[in-house]
Amino acid sequence: MSAASVSIVEVGPRDGFQPINQFIPTEQKAGLIDLLYDAGIRRMEATAFVSPRAVPQMADAPELLAYCATKPGLDVQVLVPSQRQAERALAADARHLAFVLSVSPKHNQSNVLRTPRESVEDFRAIVALLPEGTRIRLNLATSFDCPFDGPVDPVATLDIIGALAAVSAEAEFCLCDTTGRVTPDKVGDLFQRARRLFPQIRQWAFHGHDTYGLGVANALAAFNAGVAVIDSSFGGLGGCPFAPGATGNVATEDLVWTFGKMGISTGIDLSRLLEAAGSAATLPGACVGGRVRDALTAQARREETA
Repeated sequence: MSAASVSIVEVGPRDGFQPINQFIPTEQKAGLIDLLYDAGIRRMEATAFVSPRAVPQMADAPELLAYCATKPGLDVQVLVPSQRQAERALAADARHLAFVLSVSPKHNQSNVLRTPRESVEDFRAIVALLPEGTRIRLNLATSFDCPFDGPVDPVATLDIIGALAAVSAEAEFCLCDTTGRVTPDKVGDLFQRARRLFPQIRQWAFHGHDTYGLGVANALAAFNAGVAVIDSSFGGLGGCPFAPGATGNVATEDLVWTFGKMGISTGIDLSRLLEAAGSAATLPGACVGGRVRDALTAQARREETA
């Protein structure tokens, strides 16, 4: 792909905070969002509208959404797993929803207590609810691999994409490597097949985890297959409660450094981003990752003592 830029979606405030057991005060979350915004982040999955009993960390979703609305030019998407939660988000003035479902039946049952086809019908109901001007993304978890059943047949993923596209091809379709076990060849192949089969879908995205150290490589494979929207998490924060052993997303700073070295613009200031990532690494109970933060920190220390 010859694109000179890529859009990074910062998902740390949702995907990164969600698995942390100790509640992060809303003011502290807002402060971290400030750091990300100051680094140039302009699209962010800032929170999730989910059951506060199931995911206490997301109980302050309305407050965070309202805070993010004060940031000029910030595109804030919020995760919703059901029609009921989508209604809550819309009532709180959300204007960009991210609806999540899993290709794998076992994972979807664990995650949202639904079959994948039932989730497709939920998507249909949500689309019917959307006010004019509201955008929606589809996060297709386990598009490549399931923590319970292993590799997912690409045909199953393509079938679900087809069913969802029949409801609305206007959505952004994000294929997610939930476990981090997929390899770049399979990422590139699935996106190429999907884009060929569903030309009516204009916007694709990739969401990957770094469990086996392939987060950057898989993101590049998606980019080279024509995907210009990539999810990542500052400080490599993350982990999926329903995918045992899964680490956080690929670290945002790793992607920004890599794309920058390739001459591909992200619009993000790496030095400021590293400040945010450093703060993320100090959160009690956080699962952090990435390599660039440690490498550049060590380099700076050597230069100071030289």
